[in-house]
Amino acid sequence: IRFSDIADLEHAKQAIKEAIIYPVKRPDLFPLGWPRGILLFGPPGCGKTMLAAAVANEVDGVFFSVDAASIMSKWLGEAEKKVKMLFEKARQAAKSGKPAIIFIDEIDALLGVHESEVGGEVRVRNQFLKEMDGLQDKSNKLHVYVIGATNKPWKLDEPFIRRFQKRIFIPPPDIRARVELFKLYTKSLKLAPDVDIEKLAEMTEGYSASDIKDIVVEAHLRTVRELFEQGGGEGEPRPITMQDFIEAIKARRPSITREMIEAYQRWYEQFRG
Repeated sequence: IRFSDIADLEHAKQAIKEAIIYPVKRPDLFPLGWPRGILLFGPPGCGKTMLAAAVANEVDGVFFSVDAASIMSKWLGEAEKKVKMLFEKARQAAKSGKPAIIFIDEIDALLGVHESEVGGEVRVRNQFLKEMDGLQDKSNKLHVYVIGATNKPWKLDEPFIRRFQKRIFIPPPDIRARVELFKLYTKSLKLAPDVDIEKLAEMTEGYSASDIKDIVVEAHLRTVRELFEQGGGEGEPRPITMQDFIEAIKARRPSITREMIEAYQRWYEQFRG
């Protein structure tokens, strides 16, 4: 997956280019160093994981993907060692000349503010802080980056927020992005002439990128279901009509509310980076 496979998010792509891609290609132009910690935050299903994977491909790097919740639950006791090993592997990759991207999904599970903590969790978080601080060291010229993704940035501890010098809001798709998403997800499908993608984009205000993908899948499934129920599965399904899309949209509520967006914007105002 590359940046060109991701509809819209131009602001986020530009911020990532400046933080990772330019320094990887021309480190000599960044005498004061560059950010090693990047936080992607925003509602679920809007492309945070895809963006991180695309970055690794854009810089021909090694991509380490970790789910923070699984570090905390499965590896307790072993967890600090695992965190240490993860960063060690990333450094090895970077020493061999390939940039390393450590992607941590649901980073609030690892670095969030917790009411009650057991000693193991504290140790894991301290180990993580130590590793992040090692990356920030000015004499460190290795290309190791940590990209954290969260749907709940307000759960993060302030010391952790500071470690992610670049904080990028990944918003839900606007109307132009929704047009692009419908085009992207329907490009391999047969559409009837009455399908109006602009109209579909207007009807899906508040829907995330993954909601839109699900709508396209459901509209397509309606034609496949018909093929099996009426023709025993022989031949090809009919083209997808506008009505198929409308029914699929009716059956699915948008996953993003205005209140959610306002909560992200309030947090961003406070911790813009």
